Order: sequence, then structure tokens, then C-alpha cells
Amino acid sequence: MELYNGPLDVKEIFGRWLDEEAQSNYGAYIPFVGTIRAEEEIEALSFDIYEPVLQKWFDEWQEKARARGAVVKMAHAIGDVPVHTSSYVSAVFSPKRRVALELIEEFVEDFKANAPIWKYDVKNGERIYAEDRSTPMDGAGLLA
Repeated sequence: MELYNGPLDVKEIFGRWLDEEAQSNYGAYIPFVGTIRAEEEIEALSFDIYEPVLQKWFDEWQEKARARGAVVKMAHAIGDVPVHTSSYVSAVFSPKRRVALELIEEFVEDFKANAPIWKYDVKNGERIYAEDRSTPMDGAGLLA
């Protein structure tokens, strides 16, 4: 798991991951890139991450992937990420195409639903909490 301040350099990250796994004899490599869309007059999205919980989540996914002979990698941005740049990249390396296709879908969907990341819209230079795009955590909050 890799965390970066600001937008991600997708080409550098994917290129490095390819180099890291070049000798691993994996037959399938499936990347996913999340890019900030221009919508609702936002200039950017901004992200806060609770790293210990995200690391635990990611470690559990590494175990799931390893059990299927695969490797999962991911990178995410912290802070402001302008429209049309990337905030999230992930990839699965696997001996088999079907395993890689299944794992990347499961991984990305679980990330979207359960990763401890809070999102803010950036409009006119101001961060506005985007509750509808943030992940609620069980037991978190003032009244939990």
C-alpha cells in the first residue's frame, strides 16, 4: 500500500509495479485507475485517510490474494486531487486471467465500500465534507 500527497503519477506507479513483478511469472496484470471527474462544479476532491485501519484492510486483502496465488497493489492520494487527475490506482498480478479479473473487481468494490477514507469537495478553494462519497466506520462518531 502506498500513500501520496496530492495526485498520483499513474505512469510511474504502474511502471514500477511492472518492474517489481517482472520476474514473478504472473500471466495476468490488471490495473484500475480512479480519476476525479468534473461534476457539481468541483475543482478537486480532497481525502483524509485513517492509515492504521486502511493498512489492516489492505493486509487482509493481501492474504486473500495470496491464497489465490495473486498479489494486490494499491496507491491512494491524501489531500487535494484536482479534476482530471488520479486519486486511486490498484492492480492485481496473478498466474491466471480469471483470478485477476475476479480479484480486481472484488478489491475495487470492497475498497469503495469499506476503506476508511473521508472525501471532501473542493469548491472555490474550500473543503466541503462529501458525506455521500465518504465511508462510514462502524463505531465512529460522537454518538457511536
